[in-house]
Amino acid sequence: MVLGSATPVPLAESSSSVTILPLAQGRLALATPIDRLRSDPSVFIEQRGAGGAQDDIVLRGGSFEQTLILLNGFRIDDSQTAHHDLDLPIPLDAMHSIQVLHGAGSTLHGADALSGAVDFLTAAPAASSLVFTAGAGNFGTNEQSVAAELVRRRASSRLTASHNLSTGFIPDRDYRNQNAALESWLSSRLGLTDLLFAASDRSFGASQFYGPYPSWERTKGWFASVRQDLGQRTQSAFGYRRHTDEFILVRDNPALYENNHVDGSWQANLRHTQPISGGLVLLGLEADGDSIQSNNLGRHARNRGAGYADLDLHPHRHRWTFSTGLREEGFSGSSQFILAPHVAGSVRVADALKLRASSGYGFRIPTYTDLYYSDPVTIGNPNLKPESAWSFDTGADWAPGRKLSLSVTGFYTQQHNSIDYVRAAQTQPWQAVNLAGPRFAGVETSATWLPLHAQTVRLAWTAIHGNSRSLNGLQSEYVFNYPTQNARAEWTALFGHTVTLRNSVQIAQLYHQDPYPVWDLALTHDTGRIRPYVRLANLSNTGYEEIQGVRMQGRSVVAGVSLQVRRGR
Repeated sequence: MVLGSATPVPLAESSSSVTILPLAQGRLALATPIDRLRSDPSVFIEQRGAGGAQDDIVLRGGSFEQTLILLNGFRIDDSQTAHHDLDLPIPLDAMHSIQVLHGAGSTLHGADALSGAVDFLTAAPAASSLVFTAGAGNFGTNEQSVAAELVRRRASSRLTASHNLSTGFIPDRDYRNQNAALESWLSSRLGLTDLLFAASDRSFGASQFYGPYPSWERTKGWFASVRQDLGQRTQSAFGYRRHTDEFILVRDNPALYENNHVDGSWQANLRHTQPISGGLVLLGLEADGDSIQSNNLGRHARNRGAGYADLDLHPHRHRWTFSTGLREEGFSGSSQFILAPHVAGSVRVADALKLRASSGYGFRIPTYTDLYYSDPVTIGNPNLKPESAWSFDTGADWAPGRKLSLSVTGFYTQQHNSIDYVRAAQTQPWQAVNLAGPRFAGVETSATWLPLHAQTVRLAWTAIHGNSRSLNGLQSEYVFNYPTQNARAEWTALFGHTVTLRNSVQIAQLYHQDPYPVWDLALTHDTGRIRPYVRLANLSNTGYEEIQGVRMQGRSVVAGVSLQVRRGR
């Protein structure tokens, strides 16, 4: 099923702006799954450290807190702070693909999907296999992973684990990441059962991450979920996530200032689909809750429940589609209910040309950090209101032949009560506030060309313009850190049916900053039992910052080998 759609439709028939990024092929060219997201220039990664130590996602100019992160459709957003939303518990080897929804998606996916949603997906293995991978590089980089897959007639399982570390490209920017996951799929008369358990442990030097301090941080967590088909039309699901965060302001002096947070969240949902003439109706119920215990934030808990309905029409042999839906969500301790509607449609005016348009409403409630956090450089605000946004887009997809496809989308977002941290001068701490309502408008374009049998060229560009009058002259920490221009050129070529070259150049320009280029290259041997690989990142050795004040890593090289053992179906 395509993200943002209630029905299983091919990407070519989706009326929303969605990108699908496969991971099953080309894994050796990626250090982390976040690297694959950079192929979509409407996605901007605010990276604080290499190796996936801490990353944030910005979509269409919205803050990193306005992007909902999903794992197989389960919410894994963090109630303490959205800085931990990408503490993905599963290794790269466990993932099959990533889907990115551009624009508000709260009707189907709930809170936090103001500017979009990103879903990291797994899939049952096709054959039993065993894969070992190990590599090393400069800056003391070291990485290992293992993936074991077992397939039987009515059941299959996958066990994955990964470990990567670095001594750091500058002092106090070292990291060590560990992940492990076990997922099993069981088929019965009732339907498919999907069981997942995963855990992660990340520690990293956080110099300059949150201010002019040589800080250190460690996050740990685990996630468990079960999805159960109840016949062909109904599915139930339950998930639980626990996450801890230890933060030391000055690494060599923990007694000076230290925070310890423990948060947990649960979620349950029930979905039923009912076919109708020319389409399908989706009905759903959801409940979820979260809690936190913290020496800084205190002890808090909250719950919410929602019901939603969605109508999708895809008439057979007709050249148009239409979908509309509505969610109503309520929160504990409040009489407030939020309605989140959406409407989308597309028409194929010719076999090669599709026009589409969509509109939706997104909302987000403040994290516990937004509400209660306090340290020498940051002050929360317990009086913050939920933020919301209306999102509109229209676009066209044109595929004049098998070797060329073009896409263009124009979008507009009007936010209300946007949550940001602002200050009047650099000597003052950041304070959480609601902004009156910034507006963003932009365009997304992409072109994919297959010049030869085993080559692909892709060019993509996103431009965004934001109205900052709501700041009233104050400095913005998060909302106005978006890329006004983000372009990417990729060339992938297969040589001799065995060696793949992946070459990419990104040119980005952040709000009120100078543009900068980043050039990455990877060579992988993708056949046989022994598969060597080389990854070269930031070959241009560009000095740049994706978060203001946080220096990024320069030129790096990692080389390794993967040993593949496959037993067949």
